[in-house]
Amino acid sequence: MKDYKFDKRVNRSLFNLRSYLYFFLLVSSLVSCSFLLFWHNMDISFNDVRGNALLTFGNVLVLSLLCSVIDGIRRKYTVERPVKRILNATHRLTKGEFEARIEPFHNLGRMNEFDVIIGDFNRMAAELSSIETLRSDFIANVSHELKTPLAVIQNYATLLQNPVLPKEKHTEYARTITQASRRLSELITNILRLNKLENQQIFPEAREYPLGEQLRECLLGFEDAWEKKGLTLVTHIEDTDIKADAELLTLVWNNLISNAIKFTDPGGQITVSLKESNGGAIVQIADTGCGMSPEIGRHVFEKFYQGDKAHATEGNGLGLALVKRVIDIVGADIKVESIYGQGSVFTVTLF
Repeated sequence: MKDYKFDKRVNRSLFNLRSYLYFFLLVSSLVSCSFLLFWHNMDISFNDVRGNALLTFGNVLVLSLLCSVIDGIRRKYTVERPVKRILNATHRLTKGEFEARIEPFHNLGRMNEFDVIIGDFNRMAAELSSIETLRSDFIANVSHELKTPLAVIQNYATLLQNPVLPKEKHTEYARTITQASRRLSELITNILRLNKLENQQIFPEAREYPLGEQLRECLLGFEDAWEKKGLTLVTHIEDTDIKADAELLTLVWNNLISNAIKFTDPGGQITVSLKESNGGAIVQIADTGCGMSPEIGRHVFEKFYQGDKAHATEGNGLGLALVKRVIDIVGADIKVESIYGQGSVFTVTLF
């Protein structure tokens, strides 16, 4: 890309009239003061002073011009060059070239103000590049996740138009469309929730409430799901009151319990515990499911990340991203411990 061109209103010549006037006033003032001091102690006739005034004025004009040109050369190399380099990079950045970077003029220890600005610009450009990558990945993932249920709905809706379709197939296809519609609705809901959370459009409203009662209510909401898979539910829930946003934390418990049920094989066990700790509370949700490797554990809270492809059709990779965002907003902490093939333990610490 071509270099950014300076605005035509900017004077880039070595001679600047305003600068020249400044130097003229400075030089004339210095010469006048020096001349008065010199003349005060010397026996010089007025006619001699008058005769040399024109020559002195000419010298002042020449000195002012010389100082102005020297200052223009100084500005060209110490100001204009770094400014031009910065403007070139900012122009590229505004055009969407997020890889734009500026080479510093000096090493650490000899840095000036322009080097500090350049360092801040490079960090800003790197952050924007990272955000742009996340945005692109997010759009790509959302598009993919939306296409899957939509394709299911479209295909089975087409099959339902067959006039000779058996009744049992008609029911099966209608059930599949309902499930795909529900998954699509959950995906859109989670995307909207996550967008509000990431843009701080949802703010926590802390109030004191019984956390143990909330956990029990969330568990009851999944009673059909764990009974259908024949899971054993073990609870160690103390009656503990906390001050937090109950609605936001409900998202956390529902997602963690849902994941525990989803990733636990039939006949397995889920354990939910709550205990008071230093004025706060510690909630643990454990399962005897498939577990995960350390690599998956490092990315498990990222948007659309689904480490277990065998269960990918049951979710959309946004549940734990929502959990992490809520935890950050309410000022809590979450960590996961997992052994592949043995299960996982999610620990939420509320302060």
